Amino acid sequence: QVQLVESGGGLVQAGGSLRLSCAASGITFRINVMGWYRQAPGQHRELVATITSGSSTNYSDSVKGRFTIYRDNAKKTVYLQMNSLKAEDTAVYYCTMGITSYSYTTNNYWGQGTQVTVSS
Repeated sequence: QVQLVESGGGLVQAGGSLRLSCAASGITFRINVMGWYRQAPGQHRELVATITSGSSTNYSDSVKGRFTIYRDNAKKTVYLQMNSLKAEDTAVYYCTMGITSYSYTTNNYWGQGTQVTVSS
């Protein structure tokens, strides 16, 4: 049973920084794309950033230049370093991973979400 466990959310002042972590537990053969999404109250869930198994990254325009996504394959963990935070970054942040099992089945998994609140 694969689970994603997130950590690192919290309350920070505008202009501050936070680092989110998301670790996969359970038996995995290969972790493909990893990513972060966020959902603000009353809004749809939106893409924040993704990183492929080859470490190619993609960012939403709203976070480009402020956020950095990176991964540690040995630890089965994806990180999101968030700098120069703004009030509009306030949301619940979810990690996601595409994981292939030893039976060569690929499924998409989601973390439980972690709250990030930026005070202005």
